[in-house]
Amino acid sequence: MKYKLILFFLLLSSAIFSQRTQKPELHGKHWLAITGKSLGASAGAMIFQQGGNAVDAACAMLGATCTLWDVLSWGGETQALIYNPKTKKVIAINSLGVAPTGATSDFFKKQGYNFPPEYGPLAAVTPGTVGGLCYMLANYGTMSLKEVLAPSIELAKGFPVDVPFETSVARNKERSKQWKYSKEVFITKPGEEKETPVAGEVFVQEDLAKTLQKLVDAEQQALKAGKTRKEAIMAAYDRFYKGDIAKEIVRSTREQGGLFTMEDLARWKPIEEEPLHTNYKGIDVYKLQSWTQGPALLQSLNILENFDLKKMGYNSSQYIHTVYQTMNMVFADRDFYYGDPYFNSDIPIKGLLSKEYSRKRASEMWSDKNNPLVGPGDPYPFEGKKNPFTKILKERGFDQNPGNNRDFVPKHDVVSFLSPDSLYQDRLHRGTTTVVAADAEGWVVSITPSGGWIPAYIAGNTGIGLSQRMQSFVLDETLNPFNVVAPGKRPRVTLTPSLAMKDGKPLMAFAVQGGDTQDQNLLQFFLNAVEFGMNTQQAAEAANINSNQLWLSLGGTKTEDRSPRAGQILLHSQTPDSVRQKLTEMGYSLQFSERTSGPINAIYFDQKNKTMRGGSSNHGEDYGIAW
Repeated sequence: MKYKLILFFLLLSSAIFSQRTQKPELHGKHWLAITGKSLGASAGAMIFQQGGNAVDAACAMLGATCTLWDVLSWGGETQALIYNPKTKKVIAINSLGVAPTGATSDFFKKQGYNFPPEYGPLAAVTPGTVGGLCYMLANYGTMSLKEVLAPSIELAKGFPVDVPFETSVARNKERSKQWKYSKEVFITKPGEEKETPVAGEVFVQEDLAKTLQKLVDAEQQALKAGKTRKEAIMAAYDRFYKGDIAKEIVRSTREQGGLFTMEDLARWKPIEEEPLHTNYKGIDVYKLQSWTQGPALLQSLNILENFDLKKMGYNSSQYIHTVYQTMNMVFADRDFYYGDPYFNSDIPIKGLLSKEYSRKRASEMWSDKNNPLVGPGDPYPFEGKKNPFTKILKERGFDQNPGNNRDFVPKHDVVSFLSPDSLYQDRLHRGTTTVVAADAEGWVVSITPSGGWIPAYIAGNTGIGLSQRMQSFVLDETLNPFNVVAPGKRPRVTLTPSLAMKDGKPLMAFAVQGGDTQDQNLLQFFLNAVEFGMNTQQAAEAANINSNQLWLSLGGTKTEDRSPRAGQILLHSQTPDSVRQKLTEMGYSLQFSERTSGPINAIYFDQKNKTMRGGSSNHGEDYGIAW
């Protein structure tokens, strides 16, 4: 009987992911470009057709999506992984802004916040995207800023509005009206029945076009003065962070209660850093450092390699349970131990990523029911150290030696089962965009930029929407001693591009938007391909699960807004009744959706045939072009 059940689930899973996908898999020999908007992908294709490499094209797509307000703007943050075929190494680009002068825990607490605000000038960290784009282009691209920004400038001068943009601006118009410069940009027909742009209408951003042109002018003037290509691009960088653009950002932000100073912008710099990685069954998976949630995927793979996932069957009740419990353990670690390693050099990342630590966590997993009390583990012994936060963890009710008191739930850490909460779900899944690009020379780029989404605070006459990433800090060190807000510090963000290598060569570049669900969906995309043999498009569209048993990184300024929902799980609406029943018996609270993959964008490298395959989930508007 047991054999028949296993065979049934294997046949069922095969039927689920062998069916035709809703979007075709892309195939290219020379290059491939995928991002969150069709016009953005077109910008990348234009650059490729002009002879640019994957970095040039990625920078063009980044600029275009910022200009199109694809859930981000030019004042946000950019984080990237790049494979350099010349050095045969994966490098990481950290272009996340930092908290400005005066942004302290006491400052926000005195204003009644439990977390920093979601919107407005106080929600902004210093802009990072412009610096990240300039750095990547100068060091790894081949083209000029003038060439790469040409699509963005043209779009700023007017692009046709699509339905998602129309809906987003209209939904947030009252908040946009609170800020003088945002009102001028987004309320295009004041006093009329429909005050905001509608689909098909051409949306013009004169101030943004002027700002982008200023960057190009700075570059061209530097070239005329005899500067090198790299020096000229960085001259544009300097104008943004130290010149007249910076002055207008600071003036306008402080005008409406913000904290930016000229020194904050001038001191900030993008960082090229070593990525973190782990090996899963012969595949090296690379993620960014602990200022992102990226290591959560690496920890998950380390735990899951202790189980026979293929034998369980794709999305069987035991597979779902095992993945869910793994994610709960890993996100508990994320929520307590991750933070800015440049501000906190003692983050126990070595212990967190050790195979021995993961084996211990795997041995603690409950096999028969959901564990609502999963808390942070203790990675310090795996670095030869003693945990300095034992007292805090005990005060929060976490047991560092789990196994007993199986019905105990830590005191303020878990919200009891709730009916589906649309606001909570919005905060959990809050999106941005992704950019993936590759070329025949071997350059591979995976980017997850964000920040400055609508409703965005526009910085004066620059046309630039500022980041809202300050909200990812905490104000209470008992929640995460490494992520308490402080001037000059980066918040721990959800943004998390991915690269996988096999036998020293690129295997996959993959990324997804969606707040706290990002490394949940990327984990399952990876397993879909590696364990269950799905092609890139099938793996991107396949049904995933999402856990709500974690602290939210975005949205809500009260503790109860962000507390974990123990046992809540999102499943695909076509999940079989038998799986639903078993999960309910195991203590899960089930929610359903027609699409659960997340807007995954990915490139798979066929090393045998020297071609590329692209996948772009049917979950959102993402679009790819290949040649």
